[in-house]
Amino acid sequence: MESLPDAVVQYIFSFMNNARDVAVCNCVSKRWKDSLPYIKSLYFPRNSFDSHTGIDHPDTIVWKMVSSVFKLEELVVYSPFSSIGLASWMLLAGSSLKHLELRMDNLAEYQNCIDSPSKLECISTAKNLESLKLWGVLMMNSPKWDAFPKLQSLEIVGAKLEDPALTAALRACPNLKNLLLLGCEGVRSVLIELPSLEQCKLDFYGMGNYSLTLTSPKIEFLEVQGCSWISVCETACLRNLSISNNAGRVYMVDFGKLAALEFLSIRGVQWCWDAISKMLQLASEVKHLYMKVEFTGDFDNLQPFPEIDLVDFFNSHPKLQKFDIHGAMFASLCQKNSLKNVQSGFVIPCLEEVVVTVRSPLNAEQKISTLESLLKYGKVMKSMAIRILQMRSSHSSADDFFDEICRFQRMNHKTVRIE
Repeated sequence: MESLPDAVVQYIFSFMNNARDVAVCNCVSKRWKDSLPYIKSLYFPRNSFDSHTGIDHPDTIVWKMVSSVFKLEELVVYSPFSSIGLASWMLLAGSSLKHLELRMDNLAEYQNCIDSPSKLECISTAKNLESLKLWGVLMMNSPKWDAFPKLQSLEIVGAKLEDPALTAALRACPNLKNLLLLGCEGVRSVLIELPSLEQCKLDFYGMGNYSLTLTSPKIEFLEVQGCSWISVCETACLRNLSISNNAGRVYMVDFGKLAALEFLSIRGVQWCWDAISKMLQLASEVKHLYMKVEFTGDFDNLQPFPEIDLVDFFNSHPKLQKFDIHGAMFASLCQKNSLKNVQSGFVIPCLEEVVVTVRSPLNAEQKISTLESLLKYGKVMKSMAIRILQMRSSHSSADDFFDEICRFQRMNHKTVRIE
C-alpha cells in the first residue's frame, strides 16, 4: 500500500467501520493514521470494552474516535454508554450523521429516562439523520425532538411506550418512508399519520387488544401483529398486507379499496367472521393468499368457519396464483355443499400453487373431493403440497384418511407432494 496515492489509501479506509480495526490501523504507521479521519462509519460491537483495563472511560474512548473523523456519516453503538457520553458524541458529529443505531438498554431505567438530558433527548442534535434505529427503548414521556426533516427510516426494537410519547416521536419524523416497531408494549391506541410512509411493520407485545389507525396514502407494505381493531382508509398503493394476532382476537378491520393488493396474509387464533369476510371481499385482486385462522366467533365464543362455496370463492378471486390454506379455512371449503354450484364452464384460471395444511381426518371424503376439484379446475396448476400436521386421532379413520391422501398423491405424483 506504500506505493498507492494518498487519495486511494483514504478511499480504501473509508470502507472500514469496526472500531477495533480502526484502533489497530491507527498504530501501524503515520500514513495510515493520517488516512483514518476519512472513514465514514464507526461500529462499536456489544463486547467492545469487555476486556478494557485502561484509564479512559469507554464513553471517552468513543468520543476520541468520533472526534478524529472529519465527517462521520454513520455511528453504530451496541456497547453500553451513558447519556452524557452520547451527548458529547452528538455535539461532535451530529451535524454530519446520516445513520445512527444505538442499543439504548434503558428498559428498566425509569429514572434515567426522565433525567436530563436523556438518551432520547441527546439524539435531537443529529437533525440531518436519514435513518435511526434504537434497541431497548423506554419511552414513557414524549421525547424532546424538534424535527428530523430528512429522516426516512425509523426502527425501534424492544420498547415500552406510552401513546402520547409514540405520537410525539412520529410527529417529529414527518417524512418517514419506512417505520418498524418490533416487540413493543405499553401502547393502547396507535395513531399514525405519515403522508410519505411506504413500508410499515408493527409488532405489539402483550394482550393483543391494541387499536391502530393509519393514514398514509402512499403505503405499499403493511404488516400488523397484535391489534384487534385496525383502520386503514387510504389503500390505493397497498400491495402487501399481513395481519396477525397471536394473543388476542381481531374484531374489526376497516380498509379502503384494495385494488393494488397482490399478497394478503391473515393469521391468528380467532377472528370475527365479519372481519374475515370483509378482508376476502376487499382482496378480490389478490395473487397470493395465506390464511391461518383457527376459529371465528365473537368474544369468548369460539366457532368453526361457516361453509364457503368453492365456486363462489374462486370466481371472486380470479387472479389468485398461490393459495396457502390451513385447517379451518380448508375445512370450510370441504363441506358437502361447497361444490354444488359447479357448472360446465367453471375453471380456476390463474391458480398455480396450493399449500394445504390438514389437521383432522373428519369429513375425509369431502376433503379428498375438494383436493381433486382444485386439480381438475385449476388449469395451470403446477404444484400442490399437502401438509399433515399434528393430526390427533387414535381412531382408524386417521389411518384411512392418510391412505387416501397417499393414493391421491400417487395418482398425481407430478403435481402433488406430501409434507
